[in-house]
Amino acid sequence: MQKNETKSIACQGCAGAFSHLAAQSVFPTAEIVFYPTFKQALDAVAQGDSDAAVVPVENSSAGRVADIHRLLPQADLFVTGEKFIPVRHCLLGTSAACLSDVKTVLSHPQALAQCRGNLTKKGFAAEACANTAEAAKTVAERGDKTLAALASAAAAELYGLKILETDMQDFDLNMTRFWVLERAPRTPDTKHPITSLIFKVKNVPAVLYKCLGGFATNGINLLRIESFVDANRFFANAAFLVDVAADTRDKAFRSAVDELAFFSDDIKILGTYAADAARLNGLNRQ
Repeated sequence: MQKNETKSIACQGCAGAFSHLAAQSVFPTAEIVFYPTFKQALDAVAQGDSDAAVVPVENSSAGRVADIHRLLPQADLFVTGEKFIPVRHCLLGTSAACLSDVKTVLSHPQALAQCRGNLTKKGFAAEACANTAEAAKTVAERGDKTLAALASAAAAELYGLKILETDMQDFDLNMTRFWVLERAPRTPDTKHPITSLIFKVKNVPAVLYKCLGGFATNGINLLRIESFVDANRFFANAAFLVDVAADTRDKAFRSAVDELAFFSDDIKILGTYAADAARLNGLNRQ
């Protein structure tokens, strides 16, 4: 990522969302432009209205962000970076509210999933919103003491809300991984490259085993594999998103992809980028 080259960053949601915090962390001097949906944020980059997008792709406790898997195969964009953000959910209420007043908690489905255990213990009903900051904004606008939002401490300050409780997430290690997406691929200078790709397997026995065999025989570590639905070929093929510890320029990677091509269709290289420091630090602690 060439941080000094970017002037406009597209994010889904509104100010105070964790995507906003992630974008500021990666591009501290850039203008952040907000869009109602992930698709609109990606389209803004594809059409040249923004230089890059910062979008969430997975969380350590709640799993993948489903919309991104659905949109990436059609998006003419490349992954150029990753960023892990610690997510500390606060319970935000109106200035007049107490914890005992709260009946319903608003937030993004991912945030609600990350805090499900604590919400259940406290007997709160959950209601989904477009994102965490939008939930905070809604609580502020309604002024209802029985409503609260799961959002960042920054959102509390932005929307004039009171923090009723901190650290609502069920697990202390609650990290969300974000991708930086741009119109053109980059060639990172790193000792720890990651390449992300998408492919659709052919309809033959043991096909996934055969698809991944090339990575094993070429000594390439598989970091992540996720299946997702291809609406056009639902009964015939499964589609997968894979992260591997390799650079597209590596001979071993090219050999693995050549083998993959025998057993899959529509291989799409999403990009090669440097592993985030949080990933490397986490591996070193294990």
